[in-house]
Amino acid sequence: MKITDIKTIMVDCYRTNWVFVKVLTDEGLSGVGEATLEYKEQALLGAVAHLRESLLGKDPLTIERHCHDLYRDAYWRGGPVLMSALSAVEIALWDILGKALNVPVYQLLGGKVHDRVRIYVNGWFAGARTADEFAAKAREAVGRGITAMKWDPFGQSYLNLDNRALTTALNCVAAVRAAVGDGVDLLIEGHGRFNVPTAIQIARELAPFKPLFFEEPVPPDNLDALQEVRQKSPVALAAGERLYTVQAFRELLEKRAVDYIQPDVSHAGGIMALKKIAALAEAAYIPFAPHNPSGPVANAATLQLAACTPNFTILEIMAGDVAYRREITTEDLHYADGCLLIPDKPGLGLELIEAACARYPYQPHTLRHYTGALTDIRPARTAAYF
Repeated sequence: MKITDIKTIMVDCYRTNWVFVKVLTDEGLSGVGEATLEYKEQALLGAVAHLRESLLGKDPLTIERHCHDLYRDAYWRGGPVLMSALSAVEIALWDILGKALNVPVYQLLGGKVHDRVRIYVNGWFAGARTADEFAAKAREAVGRGITAMKWDPFGQSYLNLDNRALTTALNCVAAVRAAVGDGVDLLIEGHGRFNVPTAIQIARELAPFKPLFFEEPVPPDNLDALQEVRQKSPVALAAGERLYTVQAFRELLEKRAVDYIQPDVSHAGGIMALKKIAALAEAAYIPFAPHNPSGPVANAATLQLAACTPNFTILEIMAGDVAYRREITTEDLHYADGCLLIPDKPGLGLELIEAACARYPYQPHTLRHYTGALTDIRPARTAAYF
């Protein structure tokens, strides 16, 4: 079997663009991967094109060799654009291998440890602005069976958080906790934007609300800063979505800078790279909780990891997304008792529907983490999944 082409397909999904990669072979089998990289889509397409030049005519089943050689030969190593392109291609190759052997990817990685994985939802708060509105949205989510939810209550704050903004954020957390009770886990998102003393203060103020974790309290490019917050935080910390190599995660774990580790399958090297990262975390007794707010292909790949990874703890997923998410792949999610069931179809368990993708072409979007607009998702363009 030989690789005959590698295609990229972009789909507007309102808040960003999904970037899918499809690898084709001379035996009719194809595989899909995802490299959704917010606000850097055009650079990503170029990176995939360079990988394509190296892979045409090669055997798609020698996955580890390809990943080793492509990373070895990249003079500019470890950045998000290269690693996201490599991740998508790697995921697609695993999809091909699973289909060729007629087994799900998890079977190729040691078989099932879990037949389901607990989820926490992101995006459940769409349209909420006030504490009361967040509380009402939280009650709705719990009514749909949600048992864990994440959000960013910090508005437009960056580096510092004055007393008024801190009080507003804490009032929001208090209202949600009162609305859902103690039986639902709350996860607080920091989006990597506070300085060390502010992050420590926030962590201390969050403690009475018993969050499962406080995510990305400081920017991702200084692990010593994260380590300092971890040493003084009374609540668990999570991070890793903006680290891109196994080596970076080794350093994060050696510093004992987090309590939950969050690599993204579409950015940190793909399925086997995350399996290696999970093994490092398992040896350190750190729970594995991958970042996963992207599209259906990244979600499918992460579910395969959930099946075969002993320390896989909880999975992020969007509570609602563009209504046409159901049109562009054959994704078939089954939710029960706060968990997603692991699919058992060959490969990743889904196919890309290119004609449907073409109906929703690329649209430019801007970064909104520091504008306070993260909650501003137009309900008319979204659909609930849970």
